[in-house]
Amino acid sequence: MNNKSPKAIGAVVPAAGIGKRMGAEIPKQYLTIHQKTIIEWTLDKLLRVPLITHIVVVLHPDDIHFKQLPFASHPKILTCVGGDERADSVLAGLKHLPDESEWALVHDAARPLVDPNDIQSLIQSCLQHNMGGILATRVRDTMKRSHQHQSLIAETVPRESLWHALTPQMFQRSRLIAAYEQAITKDAIMTDEASVIERLEQPVQLIEGRADNIKVTQPEDILFTEFKLAQSLQEVK
Repeated sequence: MNNKSPKAIGAVVPAAGIGKRMGAEIPKQYLTIHQKTIIEWTLDKLLRVPLITHIVVVLHPDDIHFKQLPFASHPKILTCVGGDERADSVLAGLKHLPDESEWALVHDAARPLVDPNDIQSLIQSCLQHNMGGILATRVRDTMKRSHQHQSLIAETVPRESLWHALTPQMFQRSRLIAAYEQAITKDAIMTDEASVIERLEQPVQLIEGRADNIKVTQPEDILFTEFKLAQSLQEVK
């Protein structure tokens, strides 16, 4: 085990998407819940983790919203322009982090319910074992696989070893940059940071986190997020 503390841990928040599935007039990360945008709730959670020294928010080239937020002038927050695909945006964010950032967390802009304690657990486990890892939750429901392009069950899949991948996902920054560059060159399928590292047959830890760390994707997710954030506001009072 390696308990050596890094010089710095950076975070990348890809926020260049336009959120087509939400059907809103503005990107979903700028929808307002309880007087704050979703991305503000998300950044607030990351800023509560003292070990995170810098956060790079990766923006769409035509973004006009972020600069209007109070977080735009926060000393720990930097911005850069993303690319056409999520992978391009994450890579741009990783490269924009200060050079001293030895490790990097990547977290979805639309996951405002992440628990800072879960982020702390992820960081501690990655540093302790000197190995990248992701927040995840165990699959609780019976899983079915369908026939290709059909809504008919092909088989029931054992759930004992299945997990839902969440974010943040944390890896050594230089290793993740190299893995992304190789994957992009080979036009590989990349669904998250772990899948990029898995291509290189490198181990990735699963750190169990809270199941309510959802990604706001569909309109119904807004109602759940409103309820959970209202709960947290009551707890603060």
